[in-house]
Amino acid sequence: MHHDDFKFEPVRGLPEALPEGEHILWQGQPNAMRLAKDAWGLNWVIGYFILLTVWRVGVSSTYVPLTEAMGHGVPFLLTALLAVAVIYILASVQARSTVYTLTNKRVAMRIGAALTMTLNLPYVCIGNANLATRKSGFGSVTFELMGETRLSYLMTWPHVRPWRFNPTQPSFRSIPDAANVAAIFAEAAETRVNEPKVARIDSNQGAAGAVAAE
Repeated sequence: MHHDDFKFEPVRGLPEALPEGEHILWQGQPNAMRLAKDAWGLNWVIGYFILLTVWRVGVSSTYVPLTEAMGHGVPFLLTALLAVAVIYILASVQARSTVYTLTNKRVAMRIGAALTMTLNLPYVCIGNANLATRKSGFGSVTFELMGETRLSYLMTWPHVRPWRFNPTQPSFRSIPDAANVAAIFAEAAETRVNEPKVARIDSNQGAAGAVAAE
């Protein structure tokens, strides 16, 4: 029987229904294999075990026939397969539990497999965004926060820019068509930040109920 662990969400990826005037522009999540490579260093792990296996076979071949020496590398290959499987499973769980959202007013990130939390980042709190892409189109969009907004690197990893601890920079990691997502963000953020604000004037200073643009 299929169970939806997030069926309590009124809107997928968000802890509450969208307020009036706000709508979703884009939603997505990391690609599991790409996340395993980008965040968990899968390629480095594979490379390490390959070198370890070659070294073991090379050492063994100095005192036993090559065919027998190659057998000495099998345990290392089996260990490598186990390590790759564990990393991929962890990355898959993280990817499946993650939802990245862009609305016309904010960036939202539902993250965390064991301890789920949602980050809400209004566009007015984001100073800049950085895009990193690969030839495949997969990439990451990183957000630089302004003011007193601070996030824990450990609590938000791997959905952060690597090795940026102070301040931590939240990131849409390993998403497909990252350039298009960055373009959607840029347009929405510019529109939101430049949106005129309205303030009510004190009736003692002007006509009652008058409004003026800030």
